[in-house]
Amino acid sequence: MKLEPDERYMWMALDLARRGLGKTNPNPMVGAVIVKGGEVVGTGFHEKVGERHAEVIALDEAGERARGATLYVNLEPCSHFGRTPPCVDAIIAAGVRKVVVACADPNPLVAGSGIRKLQEAGIKIKTGVLEEKAIRLNEVFFKYITTKMPFVVVKAAMTLDGKIATVAGKSRWISGEKSRKFVHRLRTMSDGIMVGINTVLNDDPQLTPRLGDENGRTPARIIVDSRGRLPLDANVVRTAFRTKTILATTGLASRDKIEALRSSGVEVLVLPSRDGRVDLHELMLALGKKAISVLLVEGGGTINYSLLDENLIDKVYFFVAPMFLGGESAPTPLEGAGVDQVDDSWLVEDMEIRQLDKDLLIIGYPAGREKVVHRDSGRIGNNIGSAPL
Repeated sequence: MKLEPDERYMWMALDLARRGLGKTNPNPMVGAVIVKGGEVVGTGFHEKVGERHAEVIALDEAGERARGATLYVNLEPCSHFGRTPPCVDAIIAAGVRKVVVACADPNPLVAGSGIRKLQEAGIKIKTGVLEEKAIRLNEVFFKYITTKMPFVVVKAAMTLDGKIATVAGKSRWISGEKSRKFVHRLRTMSDGIMVGINTVLNDDPQLTPRLGDENGRTPARIIVDSRGRLPLDANVVRTAFRTKTILATTGLASRDKIEALRSSGVEVLVLPSRDGRVDLHELMLALGKKAISVLLVEGGGTINYSLLDENLIDKVYFFVAPMFLGGESAPTPLEGAGVDQVDDSWLVEDMEIRQLDKDLLIIGYPAGREKVVHRDSGRIGNNIGSAPL
């Protein structure tokens, strides 16, 4: 399919933006392309939080050639002072003739003001080019900046008969090596990794990326433990002074245990409870305040179901291994109360299926139950193609 010039250059901006994956959180990924006379004269992308923005890098590369040129950018240029000066001022000063924007910035500090300022300076504006793809690329940023809560990703590895462990609770290894490497890559792109207390008690995981710290940062570890049962000799506690570790608990945990954990380097959040469990909505708000914009959940069926039941899951990665385990009591990715009627189920939208050696990876976006009207409304096949995480 032949692309229009605006689409072709916007694809270049999107591809550039994606190079900042996992390094710009909680800020968006942005790419910029400057074109003059059909020639690309400047490119840039936002490499890391706190560093120069894509537009400024592209303008510096273009130099005087930016005067009278067209700038393509996947997100509305900023108009406010943050860690860096406003990009719109640099664009105006450079003499750019036209700016093509994929989508508006949902940040209340911008929210159309960047486009307005450019228009007031006499710069031509075109918006909406590859808008849906641009929004999907920055799905984490859009969720975080508008709700102040993390973008929640649930990962599970299961067998063809839907088991995540044997009847004895053994799960190493259901997924293959390539799938496990993929998970560690997900970890490096996340701000936090969350599990329930049962996962810690059963597996004693480290919850750290083991591909090398590609992004110069290590995600925080969050353990949801309503009664404060986290052992003081657990891996996550013994390494808490090296890797940020957060325990989310309630008033049901003993004060002595909380103080012992804090003395071990664990940050303890005592949150409201709901039916004797940590209120997950309150937990998401608390994590958002700690600048955790994307949260990877690697827990069991109980916490997964609780998140789903409260419509807190934004995306799922389900690895399906070619094996059967059987067992009526063997755990599954979703436990909890379940539903009585099929029509009460949660649909999964915009599904994508990949093969990782012998495993299948299913990626999708759960729809809230209030969205389920017709069962044929779920779309199979990812028509976006640019979701990064």
